[in-house]
Amino acid sequence: MPPSRWVVRFIGGVRSGGRVLDLACGGGRHLRLALERGLAVTGIDRDLSRVSDLEGCPGVSLVAADLEDGRPFPLAGQAFDGVIVTNYLWRPILPDIVGAVAHDGILIYETFAAGNERYGRPRNPAFLLRPGELIGAVTPKLTPIAFETAKEKNPPRVIQRIAAVGPDHIWLNDPPAL
Repeated sequence: MPPSRWVVRFIGGVRSGGRVLDLACGGGRHLRLALERGLAVTGIDRDLSRVSDLEGCPGVSLVAADLEDGRPFPLAGQAFDGVIVTNYLWRPILPDIVGAVAHDGILIYETFAAGNERYGRPRNPAFLLRPGELIGAVTPKLTPIAFETAKEKNPPRVIQRIAAVGPDHIWLNDPPAL
């Protein structure tokens, strides 16, 4: 599966040589994208078997953790220049995700939203963002620079996306060209 277009669009907001956290990294498509861009990466997932080929590579850290087991967030207190989350939602750790973004960092988040139940999984409201939920989750710590709720055709799904930056991020004063 190729990297998310949303992530590709905003990964340039990670400072050169920065550190990226890919939360619930799955097969590592965004870890690989960040590595191609010269960024150091930390991937976290309960099952790292699909990224085992990256183990031991320079600039790669892999953390095996079940983010939904009620234990404290495994990377608490660490700040990243970029935090990427796609196709994953576990509300109890939303504050930890936002807290992992450095003052000059960026959060790039994209996952399923209410309405997706008409098209397939997930259907459970516990795993579907409510309207505007990501905006509420990031403020006041981060400033949203892009947000949308959209229905995609291939595959059919309803998603919510946000790119939000810390208070010292360069894009607050010098936004990227479109």
